[in-house]
Amino acid sequence: MNTLTIQKKYTYNDYLLIEDEKRYEVMKGELIMVPAPFTIHQRISSKLNFIISKYVNEKNLGEVFYAPTDVVLAEDIVVQPDILFISNKRLDIIKDAAIMGSPDLIIEIVSPSSASYDTIEKRDVYEKYGVKEYWLVFPQEKAVEVLAIEKGIYKEFCKARKTGIVKSNVIEGITVEIKEIFEG
Repeated sequence: MNTLTIQKKYTYNDYLLIEDEKRYEVMKGELIMVPAPFTIHQRISSKLNFIISKYVNEKNLGEVFYAPTDVVLAEDIVVQPDILFISNKRLDIIKDAAIMGSPDLIIEIVSPSSASYDTIEKRDVYEKYGVKEYWLVFPQEKAVEVLAIEKGIYKEFCKARKTGIVKSNVIEGITVEIKEIFEG
């Protein structure tokens, strides 16, 4: 006898009902457990968040959030980017429980275990839902790749490895020295 197993498709409402201490994301209806990040990940995240938040606050450009912050892109897509920026023009997507819509900029710090998830699946979803800029940070390579939406498709805006700077297309005027985020 053949039996068909039907896997539950998770929605944002299902996600809200989860009552454990683990971190999850919902990707196209699939519930994905997100492991706790390594210390190198947290160190880089802290440095980048400080640099970007300081600049955004000084220039009064919008708001910066860091993980874990729920971003609901669709009923069946809930992510927790490492860092995200929302410009002043779009602050209305910030709700009490979550960001309800696409941030202007998302940063993901890529670990070996999440490489294909961050560089393929999330990239495709962020592109589809109109996240204007997507930074991929690679700790092992000491590299940052900045992708910007151009006619609905991500194109490389800039990148740097070990030395140099990266800049943002959506946070006007900001530059980040690579050594500042990977050294120390």
